[in-house]
Amino acid sequence: MPIGFIDELGLEIPIFQAPMAGVSTPAMAAAVSNAGGLGALGLGASSPEAARQAIRETQALTSHPFNANVFCHTPAVRNSARERQWIERARPLFEDFDATPPEQLREIYSSFSKDDAMLEVLLDTRPAVVSFHFGLPRPDQIEALRQAGCRLMATATSVAEARQISASGLDGIIAQGWAAGGHRGVFDVSAPDERRSTQALTCQIASEIPLPIIAAGGLMDGADIQRALDWGAVAAQLGTAFIRCPESAADEAYRAHLASGAETVMTSAISGRPARCLVNRFTAWAEDVPVSEIPAYPCTYDLGKALNAAAKAQEETGFGAQWAGTGAARAIPLAAGDLLTRLEAQRRAAYRRPRP
Repeated sequence: MPIGFIDELGLEIPIFQAPMAGVSTPAMAAAVSNAGGLGALGLGASSPEAARQAIRETQALTSHPFNANVFCHTPAVRNSARERQWIERARPLFEDFDATPPEQLREIYSSFSKDDAMLEVLLDTRPAVVSFHFGLPRPDQIEALRQAGCRLMATATSVAEARQISASGLDGIIAQGWAAGGHRGVFDVSAPDERRSTQALTCQIASEIPLPIIAAGGLMDGADIQRALDWGAVAAQLGTAFIRCPESAADEAYRAHLASGAETVMTSAISGRPARCLVNRFTAWAEDVPVSEIPAYPCTYDLGKALNAAAKAQEETGFGAQWAGTGAARAIPLAAGDLLTRLEAQRRAAYRRPRP
């Protein structure tokens, strides 16, 4: 088993904090890394300038490795008729909050594969780990980051995607199961999604591909983490477990909804890509909307963000992108470093426990 990946990063605890764009912060990433795990920054929605600032702030708070995550989605294939229909479909929602929807949708995020300004930020700041979601960057970008000394990982939701990651020469694979919160890391949204459990996906990738596997999806406590290691992973990646930490950027409504025991649902209506979210007014409105009528990512997200802003201005918090995995109700409000220590203690206890 390629456990050297953890050793080479100098980690004391086999726990990775998920990047969680919009939720993770330099304080969170640094706290996790300082406690012996691998903290992370979600930079996929950031401008190069904001990404540089976040990385520098994190480097000022920790001398330990952390992960800088970027999005490698295929740029949007625009369909003006579909976008107009989407705007009109949502108009009554905006009117409920005395607002009007945007006149047209914008492609609000650039793909890293097309954004060499973001590449220059990473080459300049040199985070120890760079990870990719929604696909892979160009070969020349991979080589440049390798030459800069960065260790590289990417998310796979299938064995086929894991094979592509391996063939690209990356150092590790994040096996994202169906239970994971936030955006599915699928490379091609038009292809069927196998919807594999974290266990099934981790076991299959580990049995076939000789790269370090990081299990992700539905893992909330130390016993879950130990099970992931038993499946063949070298570490477990947790996101939802950190949302209620004081270092999180999640607002109070998001935290309260997470604590309420709400169910989760996979939806493409908020952003244009499938993502697991706490059930709320937005997901209920979109429940019967055919995926074929939803505009491309991230254009759909432009409207989703505008709708959430209009709703929050009227003190309605049910239209946020409240991403969460299936174990959402098990998240606890604990400082990130303390949470990591607790998770590792639980994991060690589970490891020592006699197996049936």
